[in-house]
Amino acid sequence: MTGGKVMTMAEAISRLVPDGASVAMGTCLEPAIPFAAGHELIRQRRRDLTLIGPISDGLFDQLIGAGCVARIRAAWVGNVSEGLGHCYRRATERGEPRQIEVCDYSNFAVSLALWAAAWNAPYLPTRTLLGSDILKTNPDLEVVDGAVRVRPLRPDVAIVHVQRSDPEGRAHLWGPLGVTEEAGLAARRIIVCCEELVEPEVVLSDPNRILFPDTKVAAVVHEPGGTHPSPLQGHWRRDHGAYREYARRSRTAEGYREWLEEWVLGVPDRRAYLERVDRERLRVRERRLAAPVDYGDE
Repeated sequence: MTGGKVMTMAEAISRLVPDGASVAMGTCLEPAIPFAAGHELIRQRRRDLTLIGPISDGLFDQLIGAGCVARIRAAWVGNVSEGLGHCYRRATERGEPRQIEVCDYSNFAVSLALWAAAWNAPYLPTRTLLGSDILKTNPDLEVVDGAVRVRPLRPDVAIVHVQRSDPEGRAHLWGPLGVTEEAGLAARRIIVCCEELVEPEVVLSDPNRILFPDTKVAAVVHEPGGTHPSPLQGHWRRDHGAYREYARRSRTAEGYREWLEEWVLGVPDRRAYLERVDRERLRVRERRLAAPVDYGDE
């Protein structure tokens, strides 16, 4: 299917994510992480990016190791099943491959900062950060009258991976949403990557599930398997082995560079990447369908 805003991943990254952009990614926390988009950022050698998100589960670490990142505005950078990201540690402790600036948030504070931007509010208040050292590292968090004011955080672009979208960017995502809705509404533009590219009548049959106004979506990328090694509800299981391998090899800078050459720089696109993955082992086979919704007709 073509038309509308449909383009390749290479085209979307080239047109919409320049050097120096602030990018929200991995907004569902552990599932639906747009690794294919992150790998294309690396292949196109983007530089001076600000990465925004909750925990990223490996993707931010890979981008840091490739020298793409200048700033991190996140709750945590690492590999959920394996620990703190090794590239992140080298960058913050030794400035390798470059020094990065870190503004700490909690997962909830990231959500509040994005909602503040989405609602054009000067700040949103919370008491959840009181007593936390996070307040010492982030100038956008201010204690006033016994509450923490969380200032807005507006990404230049949010990149999300969903189960299905139509060519105009009307997207359906189910499973854990994390901070996806607020990230898309806060961002200046959205790149929607989808497992299935469907006709408009498919998504319009369930309008309550549509994530964002299609007017905010600048590109739609049909990229099956684009979340590997993270899971995608109804399609893919988490590839624990891939996460373990990445953690082991990225423990040293040399090991990371070898991994990067094999899995990112040495493949031209996601299709070639997936040829190296045991897809049948990871594919979700048992269907657990939700009850149908009856919108009725007068």
